[in-house]
Amino acid sequence: MEILQNAVSGTMESSDIQITVQPIDGNEIQIDLDSSVEKQFGRKIRQVITETLEHLDVQGVKVTAVDKGALDCTIQARTITAAHRAAKQEHYDWKEIDSWNN
Repeated sequence: MEILQNAVSGTMESSDIQITVQPIDGNEIQIDLDSSVEKQFGRKIRQVITETLEHLDVQGVKVTAVDKGALDCTIQARTITAAHRAAKQEHYDWKEIDSWNN
């Protein structure tokens, strides 16, 4: 999936995460994380974001994540939504996405 534009998903509410994606040159995934629980869960939050983008075959993206205590499923859903918005894709293959967790 090619990231074409900046896009945002999520809110700054408690138990949510706001994910902003933007295209960058190259093939890497850069993550800038702001979280009150970064010391305890920062590595896991980054892992969920990275694995989700890898499943979507996204490369060349900078992710800015502002976490307010989101669960892994919320992080994954917000990342998927932001990536699809940034790629200008309106259709989701939920069966494929559901299989990632099985």
